[in-house]
Amino acid sequence: MRLDKYLKNSRLIKRRTVAKEACDGGRVSVNGRVAKAGTELEIGDVIHITFGNSSISVKVTALTESPRKEDAQEMYDIIQG
Repeated sequence: MRLDKYLKNSRLIKRRTVAKEACDGGRVSVNGRVAKAGTELEIGDVIHITFGNSSISVKVTALTESPRKEDAQEMYDIIQG
């Protein structure tokens, strides 16, 4: 699954366009490398997102195409935030 789509589906970022802009701006990294919006994710990947002066790291646990709002948090485990 594409990184920008995953960020939207997991509701880490509310809109896919915002997720794409964050990726293109270099604020998202996957497994320690700056990632583009089209980066393909796999289960077990670690995503680090920087929002202004705060940041969060999560581990991918599921790649669900269209999760319900209640199930979105089951797509990742927070490592540090």
